[in-house]
Amino acid sequence: MTPTPDLSGRIALVTGASRGIGYFVARRLASAGAHVIAVARTVGGLEELDDEIKSERRKSGKGEATLVPLDITDMAGLDRLGGAINDRWGKLDMLVINAAVLGVISPIGHVEAKTFEKVMTVNVTSTWRLIRSVDPLLRLSDAGRAAIVTSSLANAPRAFWAPYAASKAAAEALMRSWAEETVNMPLRVNAFDPGRTRTAMRAQAMPGENPETVPHPSETAAHIMPLVDPKLTETGKIYQAKTQRFLSYRLPE
Repeated sequence: MTPTPDLSGRIALVTGASRGIGYFVARRLASAGAHVIAVARTVGGLEELDDEIKSERRKSGKGEATLVPLDITDMAGLDRLGGAINDRWGKLDMLVINAAVLGVISPIGHVEAKTFEKVMTVNVTSTWRLIRSVDPLLRLSDAGRAAIVTSSLANAPRAFWAPYAASKAAAEALMRSWAEETVNMPLRVNAFDPGRTRTAMRAQAMPGENPETVPHPSETAAHIMPLVDPKLTETGKIYQAKTQRFLSYRLPE
């Protein structure tokens, strides 16, 4: 079982928090005591998340949520989000960039321009824009922690997965550069490789797969905790949920 650090009094921002891995990461952080800023497009999913966090709080006295219905491609909205966090809390302790899209499984020459551009906008440009918005706030924390959800495809691309694989490789490059820039600061920046997980994206990519053979996102989300632990020393690496290890590089599975 992955140890759960005490996150009481800490502020966490999670994107893609209305379902899947992001939803359960938000719940996990809140149950550890964090105040979670939950970002997603789907209001219904955010409200369900809020209900779960409030229910847990009544039992344990820990965790709160602030809901932010926001399309991650709203770049000006991401800029405003950083300002709003600064005005209310004056810092940010944790960032989990989880929101992403698959695009299409297709030969690279058959991928439509609008599909490729959407994948890069959601998975790469919005990641950079959000980092740009909250980097100053994470630097104000005594133990700022950032985790960018990635995929083994970033290092081991498969046929027909070109847009998604390229976007995750780009996101990992952003992570490594950011980690190098902040290596002498308390801020620790890493990537999180969840591995096979029962999400809507995986169902889209693997329509014939029996979902019961794939780990539930609640199981995967438990492995995020080492990346947000105030005692973390690793930076610029990939934490692999499957092996529960930080890797400087990752071999193909």
